[in-house]
Amino acid sequence: MAIKVADAVWVATALLHRAYPDRADFSVAEIVARVAEESAAGAEAHAPSVQAHASVHCVAGKKPQPNRMKMLTETSRGRRRLYRPGDPCHPGRHSGTSLPDWNALPPTYRNLLDWYRHDYLALAPDVTDEPEYSLREADIAWPIAVDPILALAGSGREIWADEDADAYVSRLREGWD
Repeated sequence: MAIKVADAVWVATALLHRAYPDRADFSVAEIVARVAEESAAGAEAHAPSVQAHASVHCVAGKKPQPNRMKMLTETSRGRRRLYRPGDPCHPGRHSGTSLPDWNALPPTYRNLLDWYRHDYLALAPDVTDEPEYSLREADIAWPIAVDPILALAGSGREIWADEDADAYVSRLREGWD
């Protein structure tokens, strides 16, 4: 079963957390190496983009380029851990996913989602007092799928920023009988 690169990065980081529970974070190089190790064991991931995903694409505090995932948190330069609700998050990533889809993971890794919810998050400081906390953000109750059509709301607004809608329609209708 092929696995998405972002999911492979999350799985590798979760496996590192389980293997070394006394460590707070891991270097990007350790995460990339663990993805390679898991790839050798049967999970397929595209090696060239693993580094980019562990460095930028999956990191909650970084500007989304191009996706909005928030699977990892940057603890210091070059160091990452799994994202927890309440971690610093770039405004463009608030609606992004923080967990892989259960159905998209190979069966051997699905238990990591339960471990994350029941064990890893239990180690986190209580975040329920934070005003922006919600089960949707945390993906704790059930991951909520984001409608891809509704996610497009507001995209491209800069194209029409300088043109009145009625003037545009009038211009289109010029020459109609």
